Amino acid sequence: MVVRAARPDEAELLSALALASKGHWGYDAAFLAACREELTLTAEDVVAQRAAVVERDGRVAGFCTLVGEAPELELGMMFVHPDHIGAGVGRELWTHAAATAADLGAERVTIDADPYAEAFYLAMGASRVGEVASESIPGRVLPRLAYRPKG
Repeated sequence: MVVRAARPDEAELLSALALASKGHWGYDAAFLAACREELTLTAEDVVAQRAAVVERDGRVAGFCTLVGEAPELELGMMFVHPDHIGAGVGRELWTHAAATAADLGAERVTIDADPYAEAFYLAMGASRVGEVASESIPGRVLPRLAYRPKG
């Protein structure tokens, strides 16, 4: 696996990967349609949100974004292509995001997690600190997590 900065010309690929990853968890077409805008990246977003990808066998297997400025950053997105879920891609992305946050001087990284991803983030050292309303689905509540990078 190779971690590298995402390229602006990969915005469409990453957006499609995010939807495919979300769809892996059994969400229906209406749910995914409601999430489409929130999960769409522009070329500018790729740069501004410090997007990074993991490549496996020369193909993008997952990506993450890190938003904001120290002392508090947000893990904006982290998605693994369904073909690579369970293969260590998420752990590789998380390791990269945590190291980048530490390098940037972050004291805290917040994560508004999909409920299916909460256990992963807890296993990576994050703690649940509350809940937040979904930006896409009225009435849906997401777990809010926080991680303290080790600098």
